[in-house]
Amino acid sequence: MLILGVLLDGPLHGYEVRKRLESWGTQYWANVAYGSIYHALAKMAGEGLLEAEDTGGKTVYGLTEDGRREFDRLLVSYWEEVKPIIDPFQVALTFMDRLSKGDLLSLIRTRADYLRLGIDGAERVIQAKHRNGAPRHIDECIRLTSEQFRAQLAWLEAAVERVEKDQLP
Repeated sequence: MLILGVLLDGPLHGYEVRKRLESWGTQYWANVAYGSIYHALAKMAGEGLLEAEDTGGKTVYGLTEDGRREFDRLLVSYWEEVKPIIDPFQVALTFMDRLSKGDLLSLIRTRADYLRLGIDGAERVIQAKHRNGAPRHIDECIRLTSEQFRAQLAWLEAAVERVEKDQLP
């Protein structure tokens, strides 16, 4: 959906698609494998979602009508579909009972420190995006990630108390 959305404003070549996604800070809120962009563009062109035009060494991709319909379908679908956030940390939580109390407390505190760094860095990321010309509404993706970090931080802070009182794990 991201690649289709980037092409809404007009045709671009693969490098321009990547630069646009980077300027939006997608590495902080989307699962984008930048190395796969060219493969994804070629695949979508093969599916009729994009048209590819060779412009003397660079292939420029533009949305087809089918691509626009697919973008619209995905846009509505993503707004309506609620899915759990899959985080490998939850797998680690499953095995917290395999850690000593000291190690568990140390890991909880370390993770909390990383989350605080992420929260503090969110505003810097937003400012960098603005310098790169990213639209202001993209800021909300960073803000949502920051709020998710805050929720996890609150859980960790409460977990420290429960571990110290031998209520967890």
